[in-house]
Amino acid sequence: MIPSEIRYAKSGDIHVAYQTLGNGPVDLVLGYSGVSQLEVMWEEPSLANQLRTIASFSRLITFDKRGLGLSDRNVGIATLEDRIDDIRAILDVIGSKRTVLFGTLDGTALSILFAATYPQRTVALVLWGGQARMLWAPDYPWAKTRETWEAEIARDTEEWGGPAHTRRTLAQLIPSRLDDPQTARWMSRRIRFGASPSEGAALSRMNMQIDVRAALSAIHVPTLVMYSPESRASSVEDAKYLASHIQGAVLKEVRSPDHLFWATPLGTEEVLGTMRKFIDGITGSSDPDRILTTVLFTDLVGSTERAASLGDRRWADLLDRHFSNTRSQVALYRGTLVKTTGDGALCIFDGPTRAIRCAISLAHQAEVDGLSLRAGLHTGECMLKGGDVQGIAVHIASRIADEAGPGEVLTSSTVRELSVGSDVSFEPRGSRTLRGVEGEWRIFRATAGS
Repeated sequence: MIPSEIRYAKSGDIHVAYQTLGNGPVDLVLGYSGVSQLEVMWEEPSLANQLRTIASFSRLITFDKRGLGLSDRNVGIATLEDRIDDIRAILDVIGSKRTVLFGTLDGTALSILFAATYPQRTVALVLWGGQARMLWAPDYPWAKTRETWEAEIARDTEEWGGPAHTRRTLAQLIPSRLDDPQTARWMSRRIRFGASPSEGAALSRMNMQIDVRAALSAIHVPTLVMYSPESRASSVEDAKYLASHIQGAVLKEVRSPDHLFWATPLGTEEVLGTMRKFIDGITGSSDPDRILTTVLFTDLVGSTERAASLGDRRWADLLDRHFSNTRSQVALYRGTLVKTTGDGALCIFDGPTRAIRCAISLAHQAEVDGLSLRAGLHTGECMLKGGDVQGIAVHIASRIADEAGPGEVLTSSTVRELSVGSDVSFEPRGSRTLRGVEGEWRIFRATAGS
């Protein structure tokens, strides 16, 4: 079985390298962990055999993340939102309507967000050795601390792709081949061809901030979570957390001494065999009307007083111009204007940073027109129904907007967490009790740039 030539999908202004193999009944996107390089991966015979095995029951789709491998380099830090866009661009180019997402390590978060945001395009979600959060927290105590992350990043950057760095990578990902010189040479090439030292450090620092726990409850596609107690790359606690927070998820222990399970026949048989059996047994379908989305509420401050000073006709003209600009800006940032609410608007977006930038743009244009706009944003699960959007996430965004002052764009902590790596700055505004919503909510003021 011969893979297709390496091709490029255009995602915005970025070229993303991808490759397909096989013509099975289901599409399967393989989300690599860490750095990758599409040509170098075929140099490892066991990996090549594994890819052909996956392609025997699927159309396998592999790609290099933007900024790495054969994709456009020197493009800055890619956010999870950017990477989701890249997958969507690849699927559009090859004509894929629905796919299985196979995510591992940092590819786990990407796969989770895609499945939650685009359930109508997702057949199933398969996670292997992944984490919902990468950084230690009191309620996630098994993850690495920031100090450990930074020490490892500094050491790896200094020794990038050299013998010591390569050996540490093998010890974590393929301990069964720790003393195999051929595998060490291949891993060293994969590291060096996949990223430069500074690119690797930037990727690690972005990954360190990943926290997609808020998205887990929004997944409504068949989900398989696999783990091996022998793995040095992730913990059993990570897998159990994922499975317990994704509705209906199947948790399966497999035998594999290596995270890169292709290194041994046992690992390949266990992981791929379990995955194939799961995919073959899928009988249900996702609920495309329940999605993870970012909700934006806008409201004009002091509109009653302004209307009284302008008179009915002039105010109506100004309001028409404001809503016309709202419609064009929401479309520009790939959102949907659900409805207007008197002198405000309810909009939804498939990415938090696009929603923030749209809100900031709307606030600026309102100021130019002599108006004062405030905005609130929250990312959560919503129900699409008859052209409207419903759910607690809508109420939370509305209440956050109520907390905003003139010209302010306020967000929940969930929006902040899902915007890691972006150029949006978040200024803490403390914890608030939102009317009609349980608990206290951390609020942040979003501004463009850092």
